[in-house]
Amino acid sequence: MIGVVVARLLGAIPTLLLVSLITFAILHLIPGDPAVVMAGLSATPQDVAQIRSDLGLDQPLLGQLVHWYAGLLHGNLGRSLLLGQDVLEAILQRLPVTLSLSLYGLVLTLLIGVAGGVLAALKQNTIVDQAAMIGAMIGISMPSFFFAPLMVLVFAVHFGWLPSGGYVNFIDSPLGWLRAATLPAVSLALLQVGLLARITRSTMLEVLRQDYVRTARAKGLSGMSVVGKHALANAMIPITTVVGIAISLLLSGSVVIETIFSVPGIGQLLTQAVLNRDYPLVQGGLLVLTTVLVLVNIAVDVAYAAMDPRVRLGG
Repeated sequence: MIGVVVARLLGAIPTLLLVSLITFAILHLIPGDPAVVMAGLSATPQDVAQIRSDLGLDQPLLGQLVHWYAGLLHGNLGRSLLLGQDVLEAILQRLPVTLSLSLYGLVLTLLIGVAGGVLAALKQNTIVDQAAMIGAMIGISMPSFFFAPLMVLVFAVHFGWLPSGGYVNFIDSPLGWLRAATLPAVSLALLQVGLLARITRSTMLEVLRQDYVRTARAKGLSGMSVVGKHALANAMIPITTVVGIAISLLLSGSVVIETIFSVPGIGQLLTQAVLNRDYPLVQGGLLVLTTVLVLVNIAVDVAYAAMDPRVRLGG
């Protein structure tokens, strides 16, 4: 198992390099010059040219790409044009914020999505089932950039129950973190809750029709025992794959949500970097996020194999 995981990690390196190459190409196709942005409106052409020379932007694209890859070999993601600090340092400062929101959103997704799907399966073709699936469809269909401002309007502006934005460090104030992170986390989890609920329902319905479940009921086992020990335990195997997808969506969705709620995470950082043509920061941020997603996918594969002995990870 360890050898397979190591092989997967080594196999992910070409993926990461390809992501960085695509990001590099796209950034240089976007109209605009970071040197002009940094120089300001009152700068002369000579000032802009000097900034371009200092940043290495006057070099051919191939030379800039080689310089970027050479830095990666030494663990150097470059220096942010916007912040004036090392890209890796800037990302690591904000990564815990994004991960904490994603983790909160994942907990909400699992609690609500799995519970809703199981309840809908047990109450198939009833008003409970229909209500759960209608709610799931609304969650899947409603984009976060629409739902998030709506939540701010209702829960922050109208009722005043929760703050409309900002972030509080969990260590400084757990309750403050919970209040500040709830609206962004719920906005992140909305799509994933609907998806997980529908997958859980369909998987549970399939499992509940299996012979071993009917045998367990015939033996006189309680309904909770049959559902929890036999049905849900086996249904969690395909659900695990969906959870891996949900984690990826939570992390990628942070770009929009953190911008809406003014959360100082990687998502907001990348948005500012794109607007200011901060090439090193965008490339480094996307590379780090891609690395996290690759690690999540490997962890999901390992968990899937551990839960189902019939599955063996290939090299």
